[in-house]
Amino acid sequence: MSLKTKFYGNTRRPAGLFGRYMVKRMNAGHHAVLAEWALKDLPVGSDETALDIGCGGGANIARLLARCKHVTGVDHAPLSVAKSRQLNAEAIWGGRCEVVESDVACLPFEDGSFDLATAFETIYFWPDIVNSYRQVLRVLKPGGRFVIVNESDGSKPTDAKWEAIIDGMHTYTPAEIEADLAAAGFSSITTTRDTTRHFIRVVAVK
Repeated sequence: MSLKTKFYGNTRRPAGLFGRYMVKRMNAGHHAVLAEWALKDLPVGSDETALDIGCGGGANIARLLARCKHVTGVDHAPLSVAKSRQLNAEAIWGGRCEVVESDVACLPFEDGSFDLATAFETIYFWPDIVNSYRQVLRVLKPGGRFVIVNESDGSKPTDAKWEAIIDGMHTYTPAEIEADLAAAGFSSITTTRDTTRHFIRVVAVK
């Protein structure tokens, strides 16, 4: 395994020294630009509860906390969970946030727990994508929204390069995402695109 492959493999599951650096990167740079673009006109109620799946370094948990009542973060990487807890320690202490170590394929929450679920730059790595979407559907309340945000819309010339470097990565097109969400049982699926930067945001309703 090359050093480059080992380093960028931490986008999937951060661990060790490279993982700590990758988690730090997740909270800044283009990740922040992408998140701000995706959230700026997204309606979020101050009394709503949110779930951020694949919460990484916890920056998007903090963004959601500024707009809603309670945010739960979930990630399968212990390093990401620790960083998210550190970044959002005040909100955790105040009872407005929790961060859980688990996998999207088996979310440890009761049916109908959340008004909103978000997935920033993470579905690239989800196993059995339709069944993973069904898990998200299950934990949403009726009328709840699932928001997927990706840096690439599947049309970048560099997508194939990154898929070759990062094991298990798949860059989904909007059409693929919409079809898989519909197969999982979501409705009212709306995609917003920034064609210049290839950003996409998909909002699906339970």
